[in-house]
Amino acid sequence: MKFTDGQWMLQPGVAAHYAAEVYAVEAHADRLVVLATTRPIKHRGDTLQGPTLTVTLTSPSSGVVRVSVEHYSASQPPRLHVPMPGADHPTVQVTQSDTHATLTTGPLSVEVKKGEGWSLVFREGGRVLTKSDWRSLGYVQWGTKGNHVHEQLTLAVGENVYGLGERFTPWVKNGQIVENSNRDGGTACEQAYKSVPFYMTSKGYGVLVNEAGPVSFEVGSEKVARVQFSREGESLDYCVIAGPTPKEVTRRLTALTGRSPLPPAWSFGLWLTTSFTTQYDEATATHFIDEMARRELPLSVFHFDCFWMREFQWCDFEWDPRGFPEPEAMLKRLHAKGLKISLWINPYVAQRSPLFAEGVKHGYFIKRTNGLTFQTDQWQPGMAIVDFTNPAAKAWYQGHLRRLLAMGADCFKTDFGERIPSEGVAYFDGSDPVEMHNLYALHYNQAVFELLEEVQGKDAIVFARSTYASGQRFPVHWGGDCWSNFESMAESLRGGLSLTSCGFAFWSHDIGGFEGNPPPAVYKRWIQFGLMSSHSRLHGSSFYRVPWLVDEESCDVLRVFTRLKHQLMPYLYATAHEATETGVPLMRSMMMEYPQDPACAPLDRQYQLGESLLVAPVFTEDGEVDFYLPGSEGSGTWTHLLSGEKKPGGRWHRERHDFLSMPLYAAPGSVIAWGVETEKPDYDYTRGTVLRVFELADGASAAFTVVGLDGNVAARGTVRRNGSQYAAQVTEGALRDWGLEVDGRRSAVLGEGRELRWSA
Repeated sequence: MKFTDGQWMLQPGVAAHYAAEVYAVEAHADRLVVLATTRPIKHRGDTLQGPTLTVTLTSPSSGVVRVSVEHYSASQPPRLHVPMPGADHPTVQVTQSDTHATLTTGPLSVEVKKGEGWSLVFREGGRVLTKSDWRSLGYVQWGTKGNHVHEQLTLAVGENVYGLGERFTPWVKNGQIVENSNRDGGTACEQAYKSVPFYMTSKGYGVLVNEAGPVSFEVGSEKVARVQFSREGESLDYCVIAGPTPKEVTRRLTALTGRSPLPPAWSFGLWLTTSFTTQYDEATATHFIDEMARRELPLSVFHFDCFWMREFQWCDFEWDPRGFPEPEAMLKRLHAKGLKISLWINPYVAQRSPLFAEGVKHGYFIKRTNGLTFQTDQWQPGMAIVDFTNPAAKAWYQGHLRRLLAMGADCFKTDFGERIPSEGVAYFDGSDPVEMHNLYALHYNQAVFELLEEVQGKDAIVFARSTYASGQRFPVHWGGDCWSNFESMAESLRGGLSLTSCGFAFWSHDIGGFEGNPPPAVYKRWIQFGLMSSHSRLHGSSFYRVPWLVDEESCDVLRVFTRLKHQLMPYLYATAHEATETGVPLMRSMMMEYPQDPACAPLDRQYQLGESLLVAPVFTEDGEVDFYLPGSEGSGTWTHLLSGEKKPGGRWHRERHDFLSMPLYAAPGSVIAWGVETEKPDYDYTRGTVLRVFELADGASAAFTVVGLDGNVAARGTVRRNGSQYAAQVTEGALRDWGLEVDGRRSAVLGEGRELRWSA
C-alpha cells in the first residue's frame, strides 16, 4: 500500500506521523523498550498531544531480533502472529551509552540512536545488514481506509529481494507490490495460495513480518531503496534474521517457525490422478493403473480427485456408489498392486451433504456475527466452512477421515482453504476473522496432518494447496492451478523457488499443467521437470494425464525419468533428511546454493536438487536451453549425469536436448549415492548402492550419507582421492554390496566391507 505521492507529498487524506526522536530507552536484561516521538521534543509543551510509538526489541531465538511497534496498546484485541514453536529465551546482551543502546543476540545486533533523528541499525558483526531511518517507521491515519503502521528497511545498491511465499511473478521481487493475503488465483497472476510474510535478500539476511493478518509489501516500489511493509491497525511486529548465507538464514527461520518432518520414501515416487472433471469410476482407475503396469511405467500413488464423492455433496466423505460400489474391496485390490491411495478433500460441506445439518446443529461451522451459519455458493452450492478453532468440530472432521483411513486410504490431498471470509463472520474461539483468513489454512492442514501422524505414524503426508508461514510443518505442498504451456511451467518454477526460499523443504506441481490439454512437447518437458522435483504428480482438470493419450514417446519419457528418480533416491532421501534437520530445502534456488556467485542472483529457470545436482528444465519446443554452471572461469568441471559430458563452470552454456535428456549436471567435487532399484522409490538404500564420484580434486575428500526407510541415518562416510587412487570409507553404519564409479567406470561390487580402495 502506497501512502506517499512521490518523495515529498502524501496521498490525499493521509496524515503520516514518523518516528523522529528516541525520547527514552528502558534497558532490561532481555529487552530494550524505546519511546519514539513523532516530532522532536524541544520543550515540555512538545510532549502534549500527537502520537508516540513504543518499540520493544527482544530476541525469540539466537540470531533473530524481534521488533514490536505499538501506537495504542489496549484499544484492539491481541493480535494473532506467525506460529513460532521454536521460540526460546536465548542469551542476549544489552548495553547502553549516552548516545546509543544496543541489543545483541548471537551474531546479530540492533543499535538504537538516542535523541533526535530516528535510527535502528541491524548489524551482523561489523557488517550493516539494513536500517530503519528517516521516515521509515510511521503511524498513518487515512480516513475510511483506517490507521496503519508501516516500516521501511533499507536496500543496498544491487541488493535483491526473494521469497514472500509462493509467488509466480518475477523471481526477484524488487519493484513489486505484494499483498500478503491467500487467494485462489491460479499461477498466472500476482495472487498466491501460500502467502508467507518473509523475504530474504542477496545481502544475506531475512525479514519475517510477524503478523497473521494481511500485510502489504512495497518492495522498492514506493521508495526504491527500501522494502516497506504495512499493516492496518495500531501495531506492527517483525523479526530480522541473521545469515550470513541464505542457508543460514533458512536454518534460523525454520528453527523458529518449525521444520518439516521427513515425508515417507514412497511419496517421492510418481503420483497419478483421475484428474478433476473427467468421467471416471473404479473401472477407469483400474484401467489406468493396469495400463501403466503393462507399459512398465512405475507408479507409487494413485489419487482419486473430487468426484470420488457424489456431485453437490462435497464433502460428505462417502464414496459415490454409482462408480465405486465396493470401495473397501477396491482399495484392497489397489494395495495388492503395491500402490498407496490418496483422496481429495476440502474443508467445506455443501448444503446437500448429509453432514451439513449435523454441522449446523452442533455449531461446527464458521458463523455469521448474528449467530447463524455462514454459507456461500462459491464452489459447492450453499456450502459451509468447518471451524477448526472449535475442538469438537476438528474432532468431528477428523473422525470422518479416520474412517477413510481405516477403509484403506493412505493420505489426503487437502485442497482449497483460501476462500475464507474475513468480514461479517465469527469463530468459535473469538479469533479476529481478518487475521484468521491466512491462518485458516494452517489450522486445516494441521488437523489433517496430526490425524495422519496418529494413524499412519511416519507415513503421514498431505498434498496441500494453501498454507501460511510455518506451514512447512505439514508437508507437502503443490503449486495449484497452472496452464498447459511453457509459460505456466516457468511461472510454476518461480513459485516453487519463492516458496522454498521461505523455509518450505518440499514442493510439487501438476505435471503437464492443470488447465487445458498439454501439447506433446509441453507434456514431455514437464515430465522431466516434474520427476526432477521434490514430489511428482500427473494431474489435470478436464483431461486424463496418462501419457499414452498424448503420444507414445511420452511413455518413454515418463519411464526413463521415473526410473532415474528411483535410482537417485539414496541421494534424494538423504538430502530430504538433511532438510528436516536444517530447514535447507531439497529443491533450492541457485542463489541459495551459490550466494557468492553474482551470476546466480537472478536465475529462475534452473535450480539445485540438493547441493550436488543442477537441473535446468527445457522450456522450448525445439529443446534448446540456456543455463549457467557456477564457478570461477576455468575452475571446476561439471558432469552431465546421463551422458558423462564435461562442461566448465563459471560460464553460460547452450544445448539442445531430445525428450530423453535435459541439462542435469553433477557439481565438481560431489558424491551422489546411486541406487540399484528402478521400479520403486522405497527400497533398501544400503544394498547395492554405487557412490558416483564427480571431479574430485587430487587430495580432496567428499562426504556421503545414506538414510534408511525408517528415516534414520543408515551409513555415513567419505571418499578421498590420491592421484588415481580412490578410497571410500563407511565411518558410521554399514553398506552392503556397494561400489564406486568415476567417469562412468565402476569398481567391483563389494560385500559387507566398510572400506574400498580402487584405482580409476
